[in-house]
Amino acid sequence: MFFLKLLSRLPLGVLYALTDGLYGFVYHIWRFRRELSLSNLRNSFPDKSAAELELIARQAYRNACNMIAEILKGSIIGEQELRRRVRILNIDALARFTQAGHSVIMLASHHCNWEWLLLAGCLEPGIRVDTVYKPLRVAAIDHFILEMRSRFGGNPIPVKDFVAAVLRRRGAARVLALVADQTPPLSDEKHWTRFLNQDTAFFVGADRIARIMRAPVFFVGIRRVRRGYYEARLQLLAEPPYSGTSESIIERYARAAEAHITEHPADWLWMYRKWKYQKPPPM
Repeated sequence: MFFLKLLSRLPLGVLYALTDGLYGFVYHIWRFRRELSLSNLRNSFPDKSAAELELIARQAYRNACNMIAEILKGSIIGEQELRRRVRILNIDALARFTQAGHSVIMLASHHCNWEWLLLAGCLEPGIRVDTVYKPLRVAAIDHFILEMRSRFGGNPIPVKDFVAAVLRRRGAARVLALVADQTPPLSDEKHWTRFLNQDTAFFVGADRIARIMRAPVFFVGIRRVRRGYYEARLQLLAEPPYSGTSESIIERYARAAEAHITEHPADWLWMYRKWKYQKPPPM
């Protein structure tokens, strides 16, 4: 924890130099999940050449390593500096809901820097953000990440407690932030759809919570302007009144995330094990 705090005090340019070196080691020497990433890319973009896929993979690893520098800096970055580096272009799209006292669900993906996106959202006046997180195995890193996400009023909630915590606060207007492209455990309820040219499982919790709370749902698409600078835009996916029990919200999220990843493929986390298991055959 102390070492991470010490590193965060380095200038961002120095941190980028360190993570550029880390990229060279991870991708070219260690080759960490390199074949997995290239396999994910081949399956997602069968029309792209091997050279194109290799270029996307290299850029994706470099961007992921640079995000480590930005996470370290996120533990101490000031409000004005963060506002300068992360712009949410149409945050006022939430106003008609939050000003009326309604909670809002915001769904992001593992795209660009979702950690800075969370911090930037917490800076907006009148917005209180609850975010779901999965505790990390290394206690010191877990504490560091939790402390960073709690800056500017963010409220991280462990995934096992999230639904209960949300329901306890259902009378108070909040923004519920989820990185929703994670894969549910094999035994959990899930929504299957075609995503990036593959049968893909998604959590259904966001759909359920939206219906219970009668909350509108937004997709947050973030793009890299240049290294260390981002722009995000909100896209309304659904709003109450809701009818039926189908996972239509999750399907709309999948389509929005797929389009955004296809447009900016090098900014998604291709080393992530998204396709852990196959869709079971019909009964």
